[in-house]
Amino acid sequence: MTSEERLTRRALIIGAGIAGIQAALDIANSGYEVVLLDRQPSIGGHMAQLSETFPTLDCSQCILTPRTVEVGHHDLIKLLTYSEVESVSGESGDFTVRMRRKAAYVDWTRCTGCGLCQEKCPKKVDAEFEGYLGKRKAIYTLSPQAVPNKPVIDRENCIWFERQKCAACQKLCPVGAIDFEQQDRIVEERVGAIIVATGYDLYPLAQLGEYGYGAVPDVITGLQFERLLSASGPTAGQMRRPSDGKEPKEVVFVQCVGSRDPELGMPYCSKICCMYTAKHAMLYRHKVPDGQAYVFYIDIRSAGKGYEEFVQRAVEEERVLYLRGKVSKIFRDGDKVVVWGADTLSEKQVEIAADMVVLATAMVPAAGTLELARILDIAVDGCGFFVEANANLCPMETSREGIYLAGAAVAPKDIPEAVAQAGGAAAKVLALFAQWMPGEEAEMQAAALMQGAR
Repeated sequence: MTSEERLTRRALIIGAGIAGIQAALDIANSGYEVVLLDRQPSIGGHMAQLSETFPTLDCSQCILTPRTVEVGHHDLIKLLTYSEVESVSGESGDFTVRMRRKAAYVDWTRCTGCGLCQEKCPKKVDAEFEGYLGKRKAIYTLSPQAVPNKPVIDRENCIWFERQKCAACQKLCPVGAIDFEQQDRIVEERVGAIIVATGYDLYPLAQLGEYGYGAVPDVITGLQFERLLSASGPTAGQMRRPSDGKEPKEVVFVQCVGSRDPELGMPYCSKICCMYTAKHAMLYRHKVPDGQAYVFYIDIRSAGKGYEEFVQRAVEEERVLYLRGKVSKIFRDGDKVVVWGADTLSEKQVEIAADMVVLATAMVPAAGTLELARILDIAVDGCGFFVEANANLCPMETSREGIYLAGAAVAPKDIPEAVAQAGGAAAKVLALFAQWMPGEEAEMQAAALMQGAR
C-alpha cells in the first residue's frame, strides 16, 4: 500500500456499457470523482443497440437513456470516449494511467451537435451500429441518442482523406469544429482504483461463415435482428428481410451458434441466447401476427426470475414451435432459405423453407481483452475472459489489489446480473476509499451513504 499522502480517492472505469455506467454512477453519487473510458465514440455498449429487454419487454432505450444522460451531465464523472488504455503503473491507491484519445477530427469543445455535417456529408458506408444492415455517413455519431452527441470522422472512408477533395463538413460547420489536422492525444490520470467493465463482443460469424452467414442471403445474427425490431433501426421497426424488403412469414431461429462448441474454442454456454431467442420470436409474432417462428435448440436454459415463464409465453401464447435438435445445413432455393435439421424428440428429419434465418451467436471476450489484461497485469481464462481472485468468495476482485471486475468482462451475463455486479464492484471501491479516510471524515461519509440509502 502506498503512503497516505499519495492515496487518490478517484476511480477509473474501463468500459461504458451498462455495467460501467452503473458503477460510475454509484461511485460518483457517493461523492467521488470517476474517469469513465470507452473505446467507442459514445457510451451505452451493446444495450444501446437493443430493441426491448427480457423478460419484461421494456424498451431498452427507455431504461438506458436516462442513465447515459445522467453520466453525461454528472459533475464528478469525466468522460473519455473514443479512447483506449496505453499503460498502467503504480499500485492500489496510486495508479497512473496513460490513455490514448483517438483523433475524431472534430473539435468537441466547439461542436454543438447540430448534425449539419452529417446531413451534408456525401459519403455513405455500412453502419456497424446497425449490424451493417443500415447506412451511416463518413462523419457520424453511433445513434441519435449518443452521449456525448459529438460526431467523429471515419478516416478510412472520408473523401477528404482519400483524395483531398470534398470537405463539405468543414465548409458548412457553423462553428468551425472540423479539424482534419487533429492528432491522437495521450492523457494521463491518477486514480486509486480501477474497474474493468469491457463487456463482450459477438462470435465472429463474418470470418467463419457458420450456417451460411455472409454467403446465404437473409441469414442474419441475433443482433442484426434486434436492429430490425428497433424503431430507431434501419427499417424503423418494420419487419423486413434484408435481401428484398419483403415481410418474412416464416422465420427460423438457430440457438447455440458458437456456444457450447469445444471445437471452436468456446465450450461454455453464453447464458442469454435462450432468452433473447424467445424474445425475438415473441416480438416477431407481434410484428407479423400471421407469421410462424421456429426455434432449433439443444436444451432450454432459462434460469432467472420470470425467465422460464417468459419462454412458456412464447410457446403457449405466441405459438412458437420449438424443435429439439441441431441444424445440419442452410442453403438458398429461389427466394427461400432452406433449413435442414433434426428433431431428436420425434426422431425425424426436418426441412423448413423459411424466409429468414436468425442465428443466436455466442458472447465472446471484447476485442483487446488480452492486451488490456497484459497492461493491467491481471489474468484471463482459457476462453479469454478476465479471471476473478476467487469465483465463489471474491467474484469482483482480481489478483491485483485495487483492480475490480464487472459485467460480461468476466463471463456471459444478462443485464440484471451485469448491473448487480457493477454495483458490487462500486461498493468494493467505496470500501477501499473508506479505509483511507481520517476517522471523522469516514464517519461523515458513512452517515451520508446511509442517508442516501433511505
